[in-house]
Amino acid sequence: MSLYQPEPVEISTRIRPGEWTEESLGVLVASYREDLLGMGASASEIEIVTERDARGGVNVVATWNKSPNADLPRAPGDEDS
Repeated sequence: MSLYQPEPVEISTRIRPGEWTEESLGVLVASYREDLLGMGASASEIEIVTERDARGGVNVVATWNKSPNADLPRAPGDEDS
């Protein structure tokens, strides 16, 4: 029996108006995805939400919704892409 209860991992930021472009936003989203993949997330466990506000700011939240066995060692070839 395991007492492990997976908690989501979240990376988030708020960017003020004028401090981002579509290109820089795309780079940020990709870097958050890579960070989570580097921590052991599979692509199917990652959710990224981008919200723009009426004043031109943007919020980015990248979440790794861990599976119940996320911290267990994976066998070679068991990775999702």
